[in-house]
Amino acid sequence: MPKTNLSTSKSNSPLNAALARIPAKFQKRIILTYLEHKQRHKEGKYGPAGIAAGKFSETILRFLQYQLTSSHIPFNQKIPNFANECQKLIQLSKTSGTESERIVIPRALVFIYTLRNKRGIGHIGGDVDANPIDSITIARIANWIICELIRIHHNLSLEEAQAIVDALSTRDIPVIWEVAGKKRILKNNLDFKQQVLLLCYQDSQNGVLVEDLLQWTEYSNPVMFRKSVLVPLHQNRKVEYDKESEIIYISPFGIKEVEEVILK
Repeated sequence: MPKTNLSTSKSNSPLNAALARIPAKFQKRIILTYLEHKQRHKEGKYGPAGIAAGKFSETILRFLQYQLTSSHIPFNQKIPNFANECQKLIQLSKTSGTESERIVIPRALVFIYTLRNKRGIGHIGGDVDANPIDSITIARIANWIICELIRIHHNLSLEEAQAIVDALSTRDIPVIWEVAGKKRILKNNLDFKQQVLLLCYQDSQNGVLVEDLLQWTEYSNPVMFRKSVLVPLHQNRKVEYDKESEIIYISPFGIKEVEEVILK
């Protein structure tokens, strides 16, 4: 693969450099919402991931409007009908821009937006929890959209664009894997205290049952789990251990450790 010169950006970030030819007011928002979705998806926080995906889609739509028509819906103004606005781009003449920006990306955006809104990322009910599947699907499509923008605006092949995205270490592998009614942490270097914090972080509002934490972490001794893992976390104010209800709630200190140490 030929070497790619991405020195057009002052930023040291490969993504900033790769999208440097996109106007700054769009570029910053695209990167922010893209990385926000990737992070929340990896954390297993599907509600926040869906919100970020919606913002990502709206930002891409506005950029495409600007790119193809030289005007766009202002960022402080609500998009009246997302699907209709995408359809307007699809109906533009061939001379307006690349086929990918006129047709393919808008259709991809409609799919993301529909999945996010109609399926309701973070929805409750049904026999199968579709949140992880929905989130993975959205993440892959968002990846492809970023690759397309890099390819078009930096004159790269799709393979070169994918290599840049892969280099960001933002692959679609969540930290927490939900399988057969259980949760498994896919980060192998975490001790049991860190695992507890991460599992509680995913459901910071409702808390997590001690019984579930025991099962998910596969700690063999319930007594020692409470004594050596939960009590120290409680004493350090990283969790609130409610012994009466046997529910663990993560504290602001615990959240900080997850975001700044465990997930970094």
